[in-house]
Amino acid sequence: MPCWMDLGVRMDDSALDRKEAAKHGRIPPDGSGAAAHPSHVSLEGVHSSVEVPRYQAGFWEQWRAFVGPAVLVSVGYMDPGNWGTDLQGGAQFKYGLLWVVGLASLMAIFMQVISARLGVVTGKDLAQCCRDWYPKWSRWPNWLMSEVAIGACDLAEVLGSAVALNLMFHIPLLWAVIITGLDVLLLLALQRFGMRTIEAVVLLLIATIGVCYFIEIFVLPETQPSFLEMGRALVVPHLRQSGMLYVAIGIIGATVMPHNLYLHSALVQSRKLQKDEPSMRRAIHFNTIDSIAALAIAFFVN
Repeated sequence: MPCWMDLGVRMDDSALDRKEAAKHGRIPPDGSGAAAHPSHVSLEGVHSSVEVPRYQAGFWEQWRAFVGPAVLVSVGYMDPGNWGTDLQGGAQFKYGLLWVVGLASLMAIFMQVISARLGVVTGKDLAQCCRDWYPKWSRWPNWLMSEVAIGACDLAEVLGSAVALNLMFHIPLLWAVIITGLDVLLLLALQRFGMRTIEAVVLLLIATIGVCYFIEIFVLPETQPSFLEMGRALVVPHLRQSGMLYVAIGIIGATVMPHNLYLHSALVQSRKLQKDEPSMRRAIHFNTIDSIAALAIAFFVN
């Protein structure tokens, strides 16, 4: 039974699968869901580093403990690739492809929720599950395709940041690329201060984007959209004009990020969870809320 299918609400339904996996050394016989080798954990530096409150804590206190992983993931849905296809669609067809953005966002929310559940229930990330459950002959092609997809996504991020620095500060593109690489290393260096620090910095950056778009949409009169037309385009799908299909495919391709699935299933394990069923239910519940809220913000930005 593939690892991603072991996401049922009742943990006892997967007992036979756990016993079978334990025979092959994939998970311990106690069914805790952790990897057979304790050192083989996702994001070892921050694994189980964030404490979560007890069940007696209030909703908002528990929510604050679990919020964060989807915030980091949502950055992938507000990148130059998304903005480029969205701007092209808006410039050519106005609100005509808004329904594609909504549909792609719903697809992304569904996939990220499933990815988060995978990490919570199995105690492994998506890459580890692929390693454990796929036959050996299929692992290398799967890895190669994932690396190519991640590299293509990173290329858009680097070029987008470099072009932005060039346009705003007239920095040569070569130096803009170097600065972009350095700011990535700077962000990674923040990991030494804990996972919550990285999440707070990224949340601040997303809030900055949100404030800029709020001012552009609701404050500046020359950029205020027609909310009636937006609502109609969001619920009435059509591909009437020439070229709409290609831009729609580009929007969907820029929205569904393969690396986010690997990342999200690993990030949810930064929370220190008990391996009992109530704890997993609670983690799934709050991670679902986190995913929907974060990706809803990404949808409105797009």
